[in-house]
Amino acid sequence: MSTATVTEPMAWIGSLAAYNAGHLIGDWYPATEAADVTVADLHRGTGVPFTDDDELWVLDLDGDWPVRREMDPCEAQRWGDLYTEVGDSQWPALCAWVRSGAYIEGGDGMPSVADFTECFAGHWSSFQDYAEDLAEDCGLLRDIPEELVSYVDLSRWASDIESDYTTTDAPTGGVYVFRDL
Repeated sequence: MSTATVTEPMAWIGSLAAYNAGHLIGDWYPATEAADVTVADLHRGTGVPFTDDDELWVLDLDGDWPVRREMDPCEAQRWGDLYTEVGDSQWPALCAWVRSGAYIEGGDGMPSVADFTECFAGHWSSFQDYAEDLAEDCGLLRDIPEELVSYVDLSRWASDIESDYTTTDAPTGGVYVFRDL
């Protein structure tokens, strides 16, 4: 399977007070830095006045995100921190897990990385390929005489166990497989 090019999540943070006054003031920031952006950062060099009660808001997203909606910069930072924690290689799978709706939230309302790690069964060509590998790993056919193995319909077994999993299409083809807890 080819690997996806992961793009670090970026947030376009804007000034709501300036926006409401008819000025589009903002800039792109890595999600990992979103909570540190200040009103002064956004207004610097624009000539547009700001007040201490100016609210910052993420008005656009770029890169790989598990959600596609506006949010406050602190939430964008939490997504950025998750990106850093799971790393480039597993970020697309975490995004797919969240979009599937089968993810488990931690105490902070964000996806639990520990549960993601436990649930993620990998990137496969198909669920059938995953099931065949699982059958071999767990010795499902170990006690069956070799001359009878070809008569075992692993596709029926895979179909039976598939309800214990969530699968989502992977951006590079194939599927991500997640164990349902």
